[in-house]
Amino acid sequence: MIKFIKKYKKILFFSLFVILILIVFLINYSLMSIQSSTSINVPYIWSDSISVKKDFLKWIDFNVSIEALNATYKLDVNSYNSDFHYNWIELLALLACKYGNNFDRFKQKDLDQFAKKIKDSGSVQEVAKDMKYYDYYYEAYSAILREFLGLREDETYGMKVFLPIAKNYSFSHYKDFGTSRSYGFSRTHLGNDLMGSIGTPIIAVETGTVFHLGWNQYGGWRIGIRSLDGQRYYYYAHLRKDHPYVPELKEGVTVEAGDVIGYLGMTGYSIKENVNNINVPHLHFGMQVIFDESQIDNSKEIWIDVYNIVEFLKKNRSSVYMSNKETKDYSRVE
Repeated sequence: MIKFIKKYKKILFFSLFVILILIVFLINYSLMSIQSSTSINVPYIWSDSISVKKDFLKWIDFNVSIEALNATYKLDVNSYNSDFHYNWIELLALLACKYGNNFDRFKQKDLDQFAKKIKDSGSVQEVAKDMKYYDYYYEAYSAILREFLGLREDETYGMKVFLPIAKNYSFSHYKDFGTSRSYGFSRTHLGNDLMGSIGTPIIAVETGTVFHLGWNQYGGWRIGIRSLDGQRYYYYAHLRKDHPYVPELKEGVTVEAGDVIGYLGMTGYSIKENVNNINVPHLHFGMQVIFDESQIDNSKEIWIDVYNIVEFLKKNRSSVYMSNKETKDYSRVE
């Protein structure tokens, strides 16, 4: 036996090596099969929009000022039918690189200089080639603002999204993102409270699919709508007692930007449903940005400060009328 091993030593080692490789291959193949069979099932129509991937943004600190939003928006819209159309998201990403994400430093002359450089070079990539974080800011701002501008139903170019409060209804708000909350457990406020009157019609900011609908002890009667590309989740909470939603609303339904979806109230802070435990009538409006399905319903969620977005959305408010006098429901004016 020993003589046999010595004689065929090389052949035996080679055979063992081949067997080991086959075992490793079979193990990997099995793991891949298991992973495939247990992959995340992304609901509704965005299942092909966001894939599960290893590298994706884990956090965004959205500090873009209302002045920068307005200035880049104006340049984008006004240049649409000109020889050179500027992209406001590209411009914001360039400004974020220049200012180190501190938009308190924003100056119109900096935007004008970037616009000139882009036009002269013919490419924003040429201007941004030495900016280390340009790709990061562009991806982040695209996820937030991608569907805000574009061609509308009337074939004009401009703002496609709406303020969440209907036209001719007053409201007030202040910078309250990150302030403390104590009901249930100590936590931070991940939205912007819009103070208004009970019954004020609430508007869908962007076209999307109703993802959540019903009672939540923190948000009361609430609506969660996810954008068609899957990257934005809009949260509307503390809706009206007894009649929080328009009748046709249900999970899985697609709503159009500008549609009436519900009514402002003061429900929430109760395990029991349909209870007013909020002191001041208001809409809690929040926006979650999603780069991967693993960032949903856990501590990895990315919520951004929407105060300046709300200010920006004042440019476009949806007109409504009472479409059902019996139920006192409202609809948008087409």
